[in-house]
Amino acid sequence: MSEPVSALSGSAFCGLVRVEDCGLKGMITLRGDLSAAAVKKAATGVTGGKMPSPLTIASGKTGSIAWMSPDEALVMCDYADAGAAVGTMTTALGTTHSLVVDVSDARAQFRVTGPAAREVMAKLCPVDFAPGSFEPGQFRRTRMAQIAAAVWMEDENTFCVICFRSVAEYAFTLLKTAAASGSAVDVF
Repeated sequence: MSEPVSALSGSAFCGLVRVEDCGLKGMITLRGDLSAAAVKKAATGVTGGKMPSPLTIASGKTGSIAWMSPDEALVMCDYADAGAAVGTMTTALGTTHSLVVDVSDARAQFRVTGPAAREVMAKLCPVDFAPGSFEPGQFRRTRMAQIAAAVWMEDENTFCVICFRSVAEYAFTLLKTAAASGSAVDVF
């Protein structure tokens, strides 16, 4: 049996910022009425945190929950725990109208770290990443050049990006190009 590997096997690049493949991450799509008690319990029960408000991400002791849309959340945990988390969430939901799917192997995650992280991300996404407009804890589903992506800030100098695994190499190349030494535009 083969061992799971991340999309780009931990590839990294250093330029204006450090861009790196984050490795294997557990990601679970949860669809349903996000205000329903059973849906909240299912998500928060596996992360040890709280439900996020719209356009945010909330972190807990064992994972994070990102608000994806009015009826969708992305629950993130350790890759090895994703299967068990799906079972726990399904049990917590009982007969509540919902959908729980492990999408870990269908996604790739990147981290963009450094003082120029806002500038690098602003080159690629139609989002106002200016300080005061986009801050740590905020979350957006958007486009990154020609692909769908989800973006959030972990801290003032760190962005995380999720995309489909099938376009991971394209996403990494985009991020490397936007972070190339000598490409600073000093907007922020």
